[in-house]
Amino acid sequence: MTESIRDPEAFIRAETLPRPVPLVPEIRLYVADEAVPIWQRTEEQLGEIGLPPPFWAFAWAGGQALARHVLDNPDIVRGKRVLDFAAGSGLVALAARRAGALVVEAADIDPFARAAIALNAELNGLDAITPCQYNVLGRDEGWEVVLAGDIAYERDLAAEVFAWLEALAARGAAVWIGDPGRSYLPRERLTRIAEYGVPVSRELEDSEIKRTSVWRPGIAG
Repeated sequence: MTESIRDPEAFIRAETLPRPVPLVPEIRLYVADEAVPIWQRTEEQLGEIGLPPPFWAFAWAGGQALARHVLDNPDIVRGKRVLDFAAGSGLVALAARRAGALVVEAADIDPFARAAIALNAELNGLDAITPCQYNVLGRDEGWEVVLAGDIAYERDLAAEVFAWLEALAARGAAVWIGDPGRSYLPRERLTRIAEYGVPVSRELEDSEIKRTSVWRPGIAG
């Protein structure tokens, strides 16, 4: 095992650069220039193939839209205990904390993501953001607000995640979802709250401006 894998922070610092987020320039993240090279280097360093993409190394469209919405509507999180689910880089968690959340838990099962979240919090001078060391899916720790960006990639996992989010909403948590039209988003069970044009890389998406919506569980009307 190389030194950089024993120290994920060193790997992140070596493979990324701090840059402002296109739709959320108030926040900077350690991001990669290209997806494939950092994906390959991660697999090489870990000695594994077929790993999922390094979601923590990019500002994805769903997270950008959700972060923008939270910053523009700070009452969503102000003074509240917040969970950022599948946090990746921690962008949405950072936006929540900057908007006045009392404390934010940023949950991601990837240890590189947890390291990136800590680095990005430090980069932005934000405290009270805790990278979760456990899988929160299916749990209820009394969060008042749950934020989730880009979580509808895979059918079976999306079904499990949305059933859990709906259960949290049913007991009173305010659940907000950012999604740019992924295949497994259950639109018929959601209400669209806002829409944004998010600048993204053509390497990651099918257009340079991705129409991305913010949703909440429940049917409008």
